[in-house]
Amino acid sequence: MSEVLIIAISSRALFDLEDSHRVFVEQGKAAYCEYQIANENTLLEPGVAFPLVRKLLALNQDNPAQQKVEVILLSRNSADTGLRVFNSIQAHGIDITRAAFTSGESPYRYVAPFKADLFLSAEPEDVRAALADGHAAAAIIPSPSLGEAREQLRIAFDGDAVLFSDEAERIFREGGLEAFKDSESGAAHEPLSGGPFKRFLSALQRIQAAYPDDKSPIRTALVTARAAPTHERVIRTLRAWNIRIDEAMFLGGMNKGEFLKTFGADIFFDDQQGHIESAAEHVAAGHVPHGVANEE
Repeated sequence: MSEVLIIAISSRALFDLEDSHRVFVEQGKAAYCEYQIANENTLLEPGVAFPLVRKLLALNQDNPAQQKVEVILLSRNSADTGLRVFNSIQAHGIDITRAAFTSGESPYRYVAPFKADLFLSAEPEDVRAALADGHAAAAIIPSPSLGEAREQLRIAFDGDAVLFSDEAERIFREGGLEAFKDSESGAAHEPLSGGPFKRFLSALQRIQAAYPDDKSPIRTALVTARAAPTHERVIRTLRAWNIRIDEAMFLGGMNKGEFLKTFGADIFFDDQQGHIESAAEHVAAGHVPHGVANEE
């Protein structure tokens, strides 16, 4: 297992390419190519995931000889139309040197050969395909321009179907709240199976372990709709995995957005579209279309 945390990101998640995408949707591929080439020296503005990428790459600065993070570009552009993207990467001073341009085909299939721990894209179908192949992946959704108020990288996760499997969520949907409580209380000492983001959280933990707790450049949070008594199984699962979560919020169904704003999340991952839409009013958010909530 590589000690370098590898993030694969699409050009539309990294930069604001909505104008370009509109040209593609409304006028077709040929017009899009002409537009990108004509504007290849026009700087692209940061997209939703840009602050996250900047903070991730900043983790390399305290010891440049020991790389902690690499970000790789996976793009549906061709190499020709992708020149504008690379020009903007260089102009913004972002250390991205590896890329795959696929000329309209889904680039998710390069997640595996690049050994990426996480794939972020604005294309939900690419994300679904990556998740189906066993990779952590999320669809970045549009949100207001977000600042970088603090240097520390803060990442928040939902629990069921994201960090954990959806086994408990299935019981909730099939039997209701009381069946869910009874099942989770009875299985409190049985660790949950891992979800698609378990490996990514473990990779973050490896970086955190190199620093004293009060000096870590990364802070993580679990933000879940669970509440007592179903909290115990989650806590014991993380303990069994030997994974530390810095903050945990058991909200019992409360709206997550304000809590994520207070935590100061640079990004939040959740499997349920409603939670993601609420979160995106305050922080960058990535929908994880995985598990029973996304089968309906």
